[in-house]
Amino acid sequence: MTNDGKKTLIEVTVVGKDRKGVVADITNFIFRNGGNIEQINQNVVHGLFGMQFQASFQRINNKEIGLGLQKLSNKLQMEIKVHYQEPNRLKNIAILVTKEEQCLTRILESSRTGDIQANVPIIIGSSTTLQPIAADYGIAFYAVTFKDQTKAEYRILQLMDKYNIDLIILARYMRILTPNFVWRYPHKIINIHPSLLPAFPGAYAYGQAYERGAKIVGCTAHFVTEDLDQGPIICQEAFKVLQSDTLETIKKKGTALEASTLLEATKLYLEGKIEVYWGRVNING
Repeated sequence: MTNDGKKTLIEVTVVGKDRKGVVADITNFIFRNGGNIEQINQNVVHGLFGMQFQASFQRINNKEIGLGLQKLSNKLQMEIKVHYQEPNRLKNIAILVTKEEQCLTRILESSRTGDIQANVPIIIGSSTTLQPIAADYGIAFYAVTFKDQTKAEYRILQLMDKYNIDLIILARYMRILTPNFVWRYPHKIINIHPSLLPAFPGAYAYGQAYERGAKIVGCTAHFVTEDLDQGPIICQEAFKVLQSDTLETIKKKGTALEASTLLEATKLYLEGKIEVYWGRVNING
């Protein structure tokens, strides 16, 4: 997100059942209220419409914009959310986990020491395995264990709103997020994957690499999109596979590398060094 010091920038997300006239209605509303569309992205998957855009205003009345978009939301029967730029506030991070702890503890320790500048008010688990770690750090932990992904995501979205979350970190979270969730947080969900994408997507990347005799194994931190393991790549790290390595030693080395790579991607995001253009990440500075 950029700001020239004079404009106020807002981000708007729209999600709902696809219908005609949605883009025109919303963009016309922005123009009528003195706004200019800076970036826009939209998609439709299986009848579900998603749109995200940034709009800049020389002058803005937050209350009027909020009420106007709420009226549009009711009219279109779609969910419309607006996020106002708050440059002087520390970003709030939600960390989603399952059972593996190394990525989680690396981020929490970096937050505690000030290595990353952010608040971590909430950890969400698809199991209760890592709840004791959250307790050690004094962070609220919520177990969202619904097998039905729709129910799980509905609950997680409620928690995102409650804690005013700016960035979501998937620290070896072993569930696949649907477009209905992902479109609400464009380029705000970072995942760590145990391979040098695009090679070996899916849950068993180390096993695939070992079976194929890969000589270099690594991991990829990337933004999450509706396409599994195909989001814009933020950073990658790798190590050479030794003749003596087994699948277990590869996993051990890879797990340690995942933690440092995910942390590096998080730092780049929080420091405002990441820009995404046409599906490609550019690192500034």
